[in-house]
Amino acid sequence: MGQSKSKITAIGTCVPERVLSNADLERMVDTSDEWIVQRTGMRERRIAAPDEYVSDLAIKAVRDMVDRYGVNVQDADMILVATSTPDYAFPSTASRVQAKLGIASTGALDVNAACAGFVYALQMADGLVTGGMYNKIVVIGAETLSKVTDYTDRTTCVLFGDGAGAVLVERDDSAGEFMASISGTYGEGGIHLYKTSLSEQMEGVELKPGSLVQNGREVYKWAVRNIPEGVRQLLDKAELSAEQVDWFVPHSANLRMIEAICERGLVPLERTLTSVEYRGNTSAASIPLALQLAVDDGRLKAGDVVLLYGFGGGMTYAGSLLRWTI
Repeated sequence: MGQSKSKITAIGTCVPERVLSNADLERMVDTSDEWIVQRTGMRERRIAAPDEYVSDLAIKAVRDMVDRYGVNVQDADMILVATSTPDYAFPSTASRVQAKLGIASTGALDVNAACAGFVYALQMADGLVTGGMYNKIVVIGAETLSKVTDYTDRTTCVLFGDGAGAVLVERDDSAGEFMASISGTYGEGGIHLYKTSLSEQMEGVELKPGSLVQNGREVYKWAVRNIPEGVRQLLDKAELSAEQVDWFVPHSANLRMIEAICERGLVPLERTLTSVEYRGNTSAASIPLALQLAVDDGRLKAGDVVLLYGFGGGMTYAGSLLRWTI
């Protein structure tokens, strides 16, 4: 008997109702629509309600997936939730999703890899299915970054938004669609993007407790320097050329960063999918949000070759090449 194969069979998303526009931010901090668009490409982001948490968004994304594709998640073997903003330290967000969806018996695990989390969780799901352990896994990327953002810090508060995306990864021995994956970490760069509740040190540097802290300049430099080479490695591993990739889907951190990566990389901006303009930086949710937007407007079609590449806090990265099947 040959090795099991896996593919994505459904996708769904959720964003909160509240819109935080650049004009809104102009009234909150010393900034302007022109400044934000010029430096980030962002125009809006969505903000969770005070009583709306990451598990709520994750559950709504799964329900949207079920409504769109008519799939059954009640027999899922595992729920993987990629998030850096869980409801609790424990129980896991995945266990909250299990309880609220009423799935009788399933594994539940949170994945904390910041903005690379969704791709890491996809890789885990593919490995668990192709290894023969499970047949059906719900993979979710969800964040409520607004709850850890300092809205007096104009360098970070313009960037982040909330949202969730879910996909179903299922066994399909006739047509496995995951072609290749890579992952890695530059842990020394963790000091450039973090959130801690303690006054402590990392790499000998005093940390600021409380809200999310980001050194945007250093994160930008690291991403632009390293992501294009990672894309090359992933293509080589899959034995594909850049011309064979229909869509590049990087983490939607900042449109200017993505433009710089594309200029130095192999896949041009016109073949790149993002969610950054009207969703902002949603960390682990940004890639599924970008995929859903492209499905909805007809750009992403069954049979397309898609290169997903998450990167961020850690500094960590994960890339996967797959054929889109829905």
